[in-house]
Amino acid sequence: MQGKIIKGIAGFYYIDTPSGKLYECRAKGIFRQQKIKPLVGDDVIMDVVSEDDATGNVSEVLPRKNELIRPPVANVDQALIIFAIVHPNPSYNLLDRFLIMMKQQNLPVVICFNKQDIAGEEEQRELEETYEKCGYKVLFISVANGNGIDELKSLLKGKTTVLAGPSGVGKSSLINLLHPKAQMETGELSRKIERGKNTTRHSELFHVEGLGPDTYIMDTPGFTSLYLKDVTIRDLPLYYPEFEMYEPECRFGGCSHITEPDCGVKKAVMEGHISHIRYENYKVLYEDLKNAKPVYGKKEGRKPM
Repeated sequence: MQGKIIKGIAGFYYIDTPSGKLYECRAKGIFRQQKIKPLVGDDVIMDVVSEDDATGNVSEVLPRKNELIRPPVANVDQALIIFAIVHPNPSYNLLDRFLIMMKQQNLPVVICFNKQDIAGEEEQRELEETYEKCGYKVLFISVANGNGIDELKSLLKGKTTVLAGPSGVGKSSLINLLHPKAQMETGELSRKIERGKNTTRHSELFHVEGLGPDTYIMDTPGFTSLYLKDVTIRDLPLYYPEFEMYEPECRFGGCSHITEPDCGVKKAVMEGHISHIRYENYKVLYEDLKNAKPVYGKKEGRKPM
């Protein structure tokens, strides 16, 4: 029987099947011998041990479309980065860090700003102009009153989407809106296996109802680490795609766009072609990398992965 791993805890894999039935499985020993570790998001073949107990064994991991390193998940199509427009106000620096992390893993990104119902037009316009200028799809929604949810669903349909964003922006509420059984299923799973309490959260897939069998959202703790691994001051400009068209105007090759005279990027910022918000964040990140001062999320308190 074929299914998809939606959660993995302590050697147990929970397989969602086309019938909607969830199986608790172990991986066969051959995976250890071959040094293959099944991942959340994997499409697998399993052998059913007991239909009554909904148990089985994972016998084959089907070829992966892709594999993310942080967090370790497979077959992801896109990332949905969620921030609030207000309460809390978005940290542009934090948002840029998320965007860099996604670009490192070659994931297309949709930036989603929640709490549209309590935000003004000026705040929305600033966010839209800042991030659409650099090529990102920007969406405004309100989980509270449903504004923008239909458009969001159209962007999710037929894809596996990983969610990322800081605390307090409505990410959990959005998951519960798209998959109303999420809290109940998580609670039932914890009771069934007597795990989940006082333990580290794990990546988990939720099927989005009404959008077909291949539409999933992935909640994961893996993107709460905000340390920019494997990024240097030399390649930092590559993560700011709006710089590219102005770099030929720089006097010096390999211009850092910080202190050099006759810099095409700085000129574009002054003329309003590049967002000053993005450029100021770039300068902050440049100094952090130059001085080797990684920044972590204060609430999560996680170490770099």
